[in-house]
Amino acid sequence: MPASFDGYQRLQTGNLLMCLFDYDVTPRCIGLIKDNGITSPAYSQFIVDKGNHTDYYYYYYLMIDHSKALLHMAKNLRHSFTEEQLGMIHTPVPPVEEQQRIASFLDTKCAEIDALTADIQKEIETLQEYRKSVITEAVTKGLDPNVEMKDSGVEWIGEIPKHWGICKIKYNLHRAESRNPGNVQVLSLYRDYGVIPKDSRDDNHNITSEDTTKYKYVQVGNFVINKMKAWQGSVAVSEHEGIVSPAYYVYQFDNDNLNKRYFHYLIRSCYKDEFRRLSGGIREGQWDLPSEALDNTFIVIPSEKEQTLIINFLDTKCSEIDSIIVDKQNQLETLAEYRKSLIYEYVTGKKEVPTA
Repeated sequence: MPASFDGYQRLQTGNLLMCLFDYDVTPRCIGLIKDNGITSPAYSQFIVDKGNHTDYYYYYYLMIDHSKALLHMAKNLRHSFTEEQLGMIHTPVPPVEEQQRIASFLDTKCAEIDALTADIQKEIETLQEYRKSVITEAVTKGLDPNVEMKDSGVEWIGEIPKHWGICKIKYNLHRAESRNPGNVQVLSLYRDYGVIPKDSRDDNHNITSEDTTKYKYVQVGNFVINKMKAWQGSVAVSEHEGIVSPAYYVYQFDNDNLNKRYFHYLIRSCYKDEFRRLSGGIREGQWDLPSEALDNTFIVIPSEKEQTLIINFLDTKCSEIDSIIVDKQNQLETLAEYRKSLIYEYVTGKKEVPTA
């Protein structure tokens, strides 16, 4: 937030607000103002001339924004263009009564699609919470609901099966400090995906340094943790060989009695709140987890046989849940594409609004 709001512009309900810079990376460059307020002077506010309908032109420019059709005009470093350039672009001008019918029709249809989208998103969130609860129950309580329990001695873990062990991470893993050996891929750590090759997904935040000589070497089966985002779930056992940012911790397993897959499920499902509690100080906007705090964190360890049973159970159960989530996400993508096509067809006159 700025020290002063001097120079900020007032927003007027019913106007259009546009972002005419960083056009290539800004997810949404057009908005219909629904509340009075103020905003950065960097944005451009437009009043639709009398004799035209604001909502129609909101949908029209939204249609253009979906495809980034104006990108060819933004040729400078910030991919920006001027209000004058925007004003020179020809636009369709249906009769105002037709503009209003189109906007009203799209308001109704988009509201229906948005409601369906919200319902499906809630279903996905419910499935994700269910997945998390299944994992947490299995890795901290086991698969036998009738087993005798004992107090773990760790308040947030609570009771665990009586025959399970509990000990600190440092007695099972140790820090690995091997540097970049060369000729290996760059890896990154994501909350949703674990450790994966960096080039396998678009990433505007984790920038690879030109000099990777100080990057840390990761072998398959190493435990990798982003110490500044551990509280968000950026921890995982790697299935890939490569190098990671020197800001990450890399650990090797010492205890053969601790199954790496079990540990992966355990650490990713149960420890976000604990890592948040242990993290302190703010570094570049992130909480920093000290290595000593991580080393002295307690984990529960079932017998090797039980670990294998838990892994097999969770692999099957999570696969079933993930399959349903993927189907739901595909539904969201279909609805989003349908919404875009609907707007395109009606604001360009490809289809006429049905009459009652």
